[in-house]
Amino acid sequence: MSGLDRQRTTLAAKFEAILPHLDERQRRLLIGAEAQSLGHGGIKAVARAAGVREATVSAGVRELGSGEAPLGRVRRPGAGRKRVVDLNPAVREALLTLVEPDVRGDPMSPLRWTTKSTRKLAEQLTRQGHRISADTVGDLLREEGFSLQSNAKTLEGKQHPDRDAQFHYLNEQARDHQDGGAPVISVDTKKKELVGPFKNNGREWEPRGEPVRVDTHDFPDRVLGRAVPYGIYAVAANTGWVNVGTDHDTAAFAVESIRRWWNGAGRATYPTAGRLLITADAGGSNGYRTRTWKTELARFAAESGLTITVCHLPPGTSKWNRIEHRLFSHITMNWRGRPLTSQEVIVESIAATTTKTGLTVHAELDTNPYPTGIQVSDDEIASLPITRHRFHGDWNYTLRPQHPMDAATTDSTSDQAPAGRPPRLTRRSLQDPELTGMTRQQLSELIDALTPALEVQREQVLRTRRGHERLVAPGTGAKAKLTPADRILATVLHLRKLATMDLLGQLFGVTAMTISRAKQEVRPLLEAHGHHINASTARLRAPADVATFLAPDSTQIKVKTTS
Repeated sequence: MSGLDRQRTTLAAKFEAILPHLDERQRRLLIGAEAQSLGHGGIKAVARAAGVREATVSAGVRELGSGEAPLGRVRRPGAGRKRVVDLNPAVREALLTLVEPDVRGDPMSPLRWTTKSTRKLAEQLTRQGHRISADTVGDLLREEGFSLQSNAKTLEGKQHPDRDAQFHYLNEQARDHQDGGAPVISVDTKKKELVGPFKNNGREWEPRGEPVRVDTHDFPDRVLGRAVPYGIYAVAANTGWVNVGTDHDTAAFAVESIRRWWNGAGRATYPTAGRLLITADAGGSNGYRTRTWKTELARFAAESGLTITVCHLPPGTSKWNRIEHRLFSHITMNWRGRPLTSQEVIVESIAATTTKTGLTVHAELDTNPYPTGIQVSDDEIASLPITRHRFHGDWNYTLRPQHPMDAATTDSTSDQAPAGRPPRLTRRSLQDPELTGMTRQQLSELIDALTPALEVQREQVLRTRRGHERLVAPGTGAKAKLTPADRILATVLHLRKLATMDLLGQLFGVTAMTISRAKQEVRPLLEAHGHHINASTARLRAPADVATFLAPDSTQIKVKTTS
């Protein structure tokens, strides 16, 4: 064997061992380097040994001789097959039209009501004449700033105009109670849980291929039923108390849970406390419209001797309730992926919840019955020892440690109020700036401005009703139940949204229908004269509420306003 043959055999063996592990450009550079080392005739020899064309070896030699820096890629920029979007630029716009039919293109797109997977998008584009693969569709979507997104719960619906002000007020109340050493608790009912071998969201470490077996359907067990965890979170102490009920989520159950917390932990933690602040959602068993919630709290106040103040979160803001992210979220994480097979498992799982910030939780089972459908009469509500705050008295109120039947009520028929009862409300007291939203001078000027027009308007109504001119002088005949000044005052109070027409009727000694007619007469005149009446944040339901509202109360905390 000649030397050239031996050299070719050696190169062939080397190439056979190395070339399969190199990419296209690396192979080209290697065989080019070997050809250069062989000198004259090296290109032909290397081409035969490597089994490639001589032109490929020559290309490798040229690349080595060009002195170019490493490219970091196999081919030069622009080499290889052209992208679909370069060959068919219209495919990008066609894709965006399918993805966003409400913004671009046809709102009746075939994919308007289907899942827009890359496979379905590719099929639809291909039917439109744009041949494309699902992977390329995904690449184009990412280039356009798209990504797979789940729904985001961010739409809160209509917001109450006093939402922020209520949060400020609640914060001031909490600060006042905490500065005085009084407990501040956040309360709510956690999601009701099925008891039994049911799926619980989340994952736990288990042997591979051996997940915990649970029922395929989430139908409540007739024997085990559901668990109703009602939580109390003490803000300053960073402790939780959960009363796990087995019956209905009622106001009586909610207050019983608070009672158990106070007797089991609160009294010992705050031995000198005479006040308690409860922050709660606007709805549910502890909602501000729930009458039983107030009557049960009044009983608890009488039992415990605590002055209980309740501040409700504005409607639609339950996710901002502190107990949600300070207590309930940690309970959910603690029992994730674990079927709640019994009431004991639920109680023990809740009690085992802790956090790095020091949260500890007590849990206990409450098997007492809590029937629904309990009715509370207007008289029972009127007898409650409740003081509604000047700022949103429907959301903020205080219950004194007094038996409900001993609470003071207003006697609107007597000239002299009995001792311990609110004084009788006079016309002058109803003109108080706290009620009307304007000074007495401004109210007097408003009455003077509207009275002539109101009298002319009333005379026109009477003439239409009679069908002819007056036969007697003005001032004779039946007297109006309300003077023009009273009609204007009643309309102002109603537009302030302080009271219902029924309550205004009681205050003015007439029927609600008379108040309604007065409002129909006065309101157009107010609008014609450019007078706008701003609504108040207070809500009054009985004459006693009005008297209490007007009584000086140095304990009220005024909400801060910012200009």
